[in-house]
Amino acid sequence: MNKLFYLIVILLVAMPISGIAQEKESQEKGIPELLKSYNRRTVPYVTVQTLKMEYDDYIILDTRKKEEYKVSHLPNAIWVGEKYNPENFPEINKEDKVVVYCSVGIRSESFGEDLQKNGFEKVYNLYGSIFSWKDAGYQIVDAENKPTEKVHVFGKTWAKYLKTGEKVY
Repeated sequence: MNKLFYLIVILLVAMPISGIAQEKESQEKGIPELLKSYNRRTVPYVTVQTLKMEYDDYIILDTRKKEEYKVSHLPNAIWVGEKYNPENFPEINKEDKVVVYCSVGIRSESFGEDLQKNGFEKVYNLYGSIFSWKDAGYQIVDAENKPTEKVHVFGKTWAKYLKTGEKVY
């Protein structure tokens, strides 16, 4: 009887702790799990840390909607929109290193694929995109190129993936 009692007590104590651990684990995964679900990894990733260290080596393209870009973007990023259009695309050497980003890295992968199909040789998708950039503590700027805390989160579904800054819808 004592062994059964102790087993029940252990199970009752362990189950809530296990549930908390699983919930915390799923929250911590966040963007990595999201990218595994949505992306095909057809465009190689570059981390925010690598981009920060080698910032001047890349041409940085913002592949979000214009209103998202106006709220904030990476410094010196060029807004190109969500769909690749060779007629309205900035003059960029196809051998240059290019980083594409969006909110978390899903839309930018599609844009990066289009760049690859059109002869761009060194295209990278910013892992976690502007959300991870901001969460790493790196500067973003507004439409006047002034530092800001505001980040357009695209929608309520995606807002939970941004951990820092002021969320704008």
